[in-house]
Amino acid sequence: MNWSGLESLLSGVNKYSTAFGRIWLSMVLVFRVMVFVVAAQRVWGDESKDFVCNTRQPGCTNICYDHIFPISHIRLWALQLIFVTCPSLMVMAHVKYREGKDKKYVELHQGSHLYANPGKKRGGLWWTYLLSLVFKAGFDIAFLYILYRIYHGYDLPKLSKCSLEPCPNTVDCFISRPTEKKIFMLFMVVSSTLCIFMCICEMVYLIGKRIAKLVRIRQDNVRLLFAEQHELTNMAPPRSQYCRTDPTLSDSQMSLNRREKIREGGISTTL
Repeated sequence: MNWSGLESLLSGVNKYSTAFGRIWLSMVLVFRVMVFVVAAQRVWGDESKDFVCNTRQPGCTNICYDHIFPISHIRLWALQLIFVTCPSLMVMAHVKYREGKDKKYVELHQGSHLYANPGKKRGGLWWTYLLSLVFKAGFDIAFLYILYRIYHGYDLPKLSKCSLEPCPNTVDCFISRPTEKKIFMLFMVVSSTLCIFMCICEMVYLIGKRIAKLVRIRQDNVRLLFAEQHELTNMAPPRSQYCRTDPTLSDSQMSLNRREKIREGGISTTL
């Protein structure tokens, strides 16, 4: 399988991801794809050839091998990597759809854009990104459960008993390099668990950021509404309109000043 093509596609999603998404992508490429391509395929390359049972009954070894290994680890992990990485392509498809829609809008409206940034996680793209995280975590959990059920707790025993037909009796079967294979299997399980954890962290981050934004917008709206309902008005005339009187003046002097003001007002009216 050409894993370089998958790597190039995933690298294109990297620029639309958060910090948690970039860490998840690095873990998938380094700890899962690279280990799968470089080491795991070589470790499990001889599982059918070197599987031995202490019998010469025709067909017994094949039946026992199919019972102990219902599905090959390599093929199961290959399916897991494909299913886990495919949801990221949903985000790329949505961004490309936005870019095409924005291009048509620019042609019809003389240069004005429909989206300031098509890769910005807002509106439908936010939901697409969140849904892709749910799918990635869900696929990883499903494949870990399948592996757990098939191999009884991620265990590869050195000796297996088999009594299926056409075996004449209970025979002993031996797996080649069981310890090495168990180490690789546990490594892939741990790396898958870490990827699930990173997906959950990214979901919490996105939802928390969205809630904080909605709360901030609501608080701003409440402040604006309060300001409109309680707009300040001039409750009193400015202080310059008040006549300041000298508290040191006597009553006779204050009455004299009043008479002069009244006389001046009468003269101004007659003019």
